[in-house]
Order: sequence, then C-alpha cells, then structure tokens
Amino acid sequence: MENNRQKIRGEFRLADGEATMLAGRLLAERLPETGPYPAIMLRGELGAGKTTFVRGLASALPGGAEAEVSSPSFNIVNYYPTQPEMAHFDLYRLEHAAPEDELLESLECENRLTVVEWVQYLHAQHWPEDHVEIELKRNGSGRALAVTLSRPSELAGKLLEALDRCFKRF
Repeated sequence: MENNRQKIRGEFRLADGEATMLAGRLLAERLPETGPYPAIMLRGELGAGKTTFVRGLASALPGGAEAEVSSPSFNIVNYYPTQPEMAHFDLYRLEHAAPEDELLESLECENRLTVVEWVQYLHAQHWPEDHVEIELKRNGSGRALAVTLSRPSELAGKLLEALDRCFKRF
C-alpha cells in the first residue's frame, strides 16, 4: 500500500521532445546524491514522452552513450549498460496481469536504477517506499511534466530547483 508520508511535487511545461530529454538528464544528474537509487515510476498516455524521458535519463548516466533506449513494450524489460545499470520496464501489455517477479525484485534492488513505464498498471502495494513519480501529458504542441517525490529531501529540493531554472512552472 502507498505510504502516507509527506511528498513534494512540481509541475512544469516542456516545449518539445528535446526539453523532455533534458528533464530526464536533470534527474539523472541528481541521482548520485540519493544513496540507494529511487525507482522512477512513469505514467502518461501513448505518445506523452515517457520513453523520450528515459532516453534523456540514460544518456546522462556513465555508459549511457552505449544505451540504445527504446520502448520495451514487447519484451517487457530492457537493460542498459549504464552506471548504475538501468532496468527499463514497460507494463503496457500487462494491464490486467500480476507483476512479474523480475520487476518486483528489480524495484527492491539498491544497486540498479529501475524505471517503470505505465506504472498505473502496477498496484500501489508493489511500489517501493522511496520513488520518483513522473507524469507526462501532452499539452498543446508541448508536454506537461509533473514530478512527485515520495519524500522531501535534499534531492527533491535540488531537482525541483533545477527543473524550475529550465522550465516554466504552471
């Protein structure tokens, strides 16, 4: 079940795919400050920019230049040779299925960065306590990005401050 701890949230306008990738890179740049890596939980409709965000995230991590980020819709998970290793899950085809053990184990792995697209198909009881929830929505010719961090922290403040410097807040 989802915890009741205080959360911190920010909402931003992203002009295009390049801005979406930049938002992913900004998050990646702050991850080393977190200790164990929080799971990145992505929600949004088809074409909202979830995979583009992951592409930006992976590109900013060591080894990200070798990562060929694509939506893992058909094989459910892709692993990228980044540091930390990134596991990129896509739950689109699993809307009515129980979560696979591989996903649940990855969500608990402190040495791996786990990113889950279509997280709305994963019951909140399976979500790790510490996570970053990203919601992307199409907004006219651009996108709207809502970031919710599961707990107030130095990471939360620095991430929202960096996003605020780059993007217009709603």
